[in-house]
Amino acid sequence: MRCPKCANTDDKVIETRISREGDTIRRRRQCLSCNHRFTTYETVIPADIFVVKRDGRREDFKPEKLQDGIRLACWKRPVSQEAIDQAVADIINVITLNPQDEVDSQYIGELVMNKLKQLDEVAYVRFASVYRRFQDADAFINEVQKLSAKNPGTATAPATATATGPAPATSPTSDNDATAAAAPAAPTDPDKP
Repeated sequence: MRCPKCANTDDKVIETRISREGDTIRRRRQCLSCNHRFTTYETVIPADIFVVKRDGRREDFKPEKLQDGIRLACWKRPVSQEAIDQAVADIINVITLNPQDEVDSQYIGELVMNKLKQLDEVAYVRFASVYRRFQDADAFINEVQKLSAKNPGTATAPATATATGPAPATSPTSDNDATAAAAPAAPTDPDKP
């Protein structure tokens, strides 16, 4: 396997894990030249499944594109790589169980959004904003409010946020700021020193 850092093809396998379903093998590798560690996945790629894009084009189904999209939506979120791998495996299983050899990209997008909604609501909104092509902040806020209405108490849009500007910052950055933000300012008397 070619090292993504130095492009050397000599490596050693450090760890191998098989998914619960037994359809994917995850291998941790270490480059013998630069000692960079990286992960590879081995999976059976379903044959002859084509994705029909919005504009009518057809292209081969590529599980790595699915994984990249989910990983990007979950970037810097508390979602483990194992959870992402499981979501991808679940979506691939649904697609491969489909008796037809073509699947609409909209169908795949809806499957991804349903999985992301279960994993992390912020990742869901990130993916939805690209997938549904939000044109302005109002569309983004509407999606968050719909999510908030379906799951009260889990996702809330800032009450003061508008399409014209962000909500004022309310979270302090340190413990001292928290005390200052929580306590009202004491009235000052100009006659006292």
